[in-house]
Parts: sequence; C-alpha cells; structure tokens
Amino acid sequence: MTEVRSSHPGTATEVFWAFLKLGVTAFGGPVAHLGYFRETFVERRKWLDDRAYADLVALCQFLPGPASSQVGMALGLQRAGLRGLIAAWVAFTLPSAMLLLLFAYGVTALGDLSDAGWILGLQAAAVAVVAHAVLGMAKSLTPDAQRATIAVVSLAIVLLVPGVLAQVAAIIAAGIAGLIWLRAPDRLPPAPSPSTASPHEAPQPAASPAPQPFAVRVPKALAISCLAAFAALLTVLPLAAHATGNAALGLFNVFARAGALVFGGGHVVLPLLEADTVGTGLVTPEAFLAGYGAAQAVPGPLFTFAAFLGGVATEGPTGVLGAAIALVAIFLPAGLLVVGVLPFWDRIRTLPLAQRALMGVNAGVVGILAAALYTPVFTTGITGIPTLVLAAAAFVALTAWKCPAWAVVIAAGLLGWLLL
Repeated sequence: MTEVRSSHPGTATEVFWAFLKLGVTAFGGPVAHLGYFRETFVERRKWLDDRAYADLVALCQFLPGPASSQVGMALGLQRAGLRGLIAAWVAFTLPSAMLLLLFAYGVTALGDLSDAGWILGLQAAAVAVVAHAVLGMAKSLTPDAQRATIAVVSLAIVLLVPGVLAQVAAIIAAGIAGLIWLRAPDRLPPAPSPSTASPHEAPQPAASPAPQPFAVRVPKALAISCLAAFAALLTVLPLAAHATGNAALGLFNVFARAGALVFGGGHVVLPLLEADTVGTGLVTPEAFLAGYGAAQAVPGPLFTFAAFLGGVATEGPTGVLGAAIALVAIFLPAGLLVVGVLPFWDRIRTLPLAQRALMGVNAGVVGILAAALYTPVFTTGITGIPTLVLAAAAFVALTAWKCPAWAVVIAAGLLGWLLL
C-alpha cells in the first residue's frame, strides 16, 4: 500500500483546534459533515487531495459505526498518529456531548415531561427527521427490486421478532442475501469533482480516473491488536458484564454493541439504542425521544446522543459518569476499526464478495430504520392530530423547503411549547 510522505506531518494540537471549530459549527448530520471535512482538509488545509479523501470516505462507509466520525479519526491519525486520532475525536465530539448532557440534567430535574408541549414538539420533529432519513437512504441504497425486497424482509424480521438479536440477525441475513442475489458494481466510484462538492453535501462522483488509496502508516501488529480488541467487545465483554453483574460494565456493553453493529451511522443507531435502553427500562420512552429530538439541534455527530442516554439512565452509573461511559463505549468500536482496517483496506475494497455483502447490508439497514420509524418513533411521537400535523409540517420543511434539521427541531419545540 502506498504510504504518505511523512508518517505524522502535523501535531495533535493542530488537529484538535481544527476539529474543535467543526465540532461547534458542523450542523446537518453525517452527509453535511463529510462536506465540511472536504472543505476544511482538502480545499483549505490541503492535508490530502480529493482522490485520497474519496477513498477514505469509501472505507468509512464500508465499516460499521459513525461514518463521519470515522473519517475524522482517520484524518487525525494520518496527520498526527494515535494522538491525532484521539484529538480529532475529542474535539469533534465534546461540544455536542456537553450540550446533550446539560439537556439530560434539565430533563432529570424537571421530572415527568410526558405531557410538556415542548417535549411533544421534539417528539413530533423526531418523526419527521427519521422519516426524512428513511426516504433519503431508500433512494440511494434500495434503487432496485432486489434491494427493496431485502429492506422489506429486514423490516419484517425486526417488527415481528422484537429485540436486539433480531436486528443483528436481520443485518446478517441482508449480507448473505447480498452475496447470493446482488451483483457488485463493475468499478468503484470515481473521485469527487472539486467544482461540485460543497460544505453541505457529500462528495459527488465525477468522470475521472480511479482514486488513489487513502494511505497512512499503521503497524500491522497494532492493526491486528485493534481488530482483536473489537472482536473482544462483541464476545468477551457481554460475557463479563453478565458474569459480574457490574452496572458500569453493563452500561459500557450496551453502547459498545450499538457502536459495533450499526452500518450507516447517524439515525441507524436508533433501533439498537432503543431496544437496549427503552426496551430494558434503562431510559423512559419520553426521555429517549426528547433526547433524540435535542440531538438534531446540536452540531457534531449524532452518536453523542449516547451521552444524553447515559446521563438520564434510571439505574447504574448516571449523570456525568454515565454519560462518559456511554460516550466512550459507543465510539470505541469505530476507532478500533479505523486503526485495524486501514493497512488492509486497499485489498478489501476491490473484492466483489465484500461489495455485494455491503450492498445487502445497506439495504437491510434501510428496513431496520423503517421499522424504528414505526416503533418507537411514530407510536410514541404521534399522540394525536396536533402532533401529526406538526410532524407533517416538519417533514415538509425538511424535504421540500430544505431547512436544516437543527432549525426544524428548534422550531417544532417552540411550536409545541406555544400550542400543545
């Protein structure tokens, strides 16, 4: 694999300040984040070129976890080694995590909020945001009959067999269906055109030669150790949490599993988190949807929703400690995979079997998110005609008027406070 000219051409401090600015200004979700990253690190700072950036985005879309955060981690790793990776994650994640933790304290102090108008507004906005995400993902990830069928079967599995295991089974089944039924693309997507990408959209393909791989020096021994640690999170950690009964370890296991098993990032983490928090009584349904709505109104990665959930947990570690455990746990698998897969990515990305399986998994993700749209989002968020009208208005604002999600959520909360 071709290596960069220097292992670490920058410093962790430089990485931290570059990503901190994005952490307080990058509204709009993972697709917008990728556009912000391109403008900052390709066009202005010139840490890498368009082709290397396109290859990095492809890698992070291939891996489970929050794609935009993984891109940021990889950029930090390339620029300043492991310290750069940590600096990029902390700076990009901490602002939204702190805001959501403050919101968690407010929800806890106010007590029962199930009938509060602003909470009903946030819940209605959550319906619109998830519906918008499902629609957008369906257009790009299920463009043909085969993948649409895989999505519907995944939806049926999740709705008919509740629980986390059903969601994992749906993802595995979708990957197998992709291997058997789908055909890999003839060639990988070309590099993005510098003239068409903007801070508010992901890089778009343009006619150009195949991109050069994103390259960074990672010792293979370190990479293999990270992959082994990732495997331990999925196998050893659940056994240890069950055997010890330790509440902190159990909380860590819940969020680590969510971070390790979600393909597509962003809203797709919702079903796993709901099953393991609301489904187990760790978080109330009303608090869950209120926090999810609030997460749309803050900058940075949506996975910082975990900080809110850890902060409002009804048992075990809660407050700052619960938020810190949940936040580290949900992002740890993503970091391990970035370091673990980079040395092998140039070979993996060209395997037709891997591409077909990923196409099936992506289609399955659409079905899983559609199931989450029905329950708990719609069944909890729509409490009557007023909230249905508010959700419909929010959906039109997102889809037809192209309003940013954070603005729609704030407006829905204010309207709920005034009218409901």
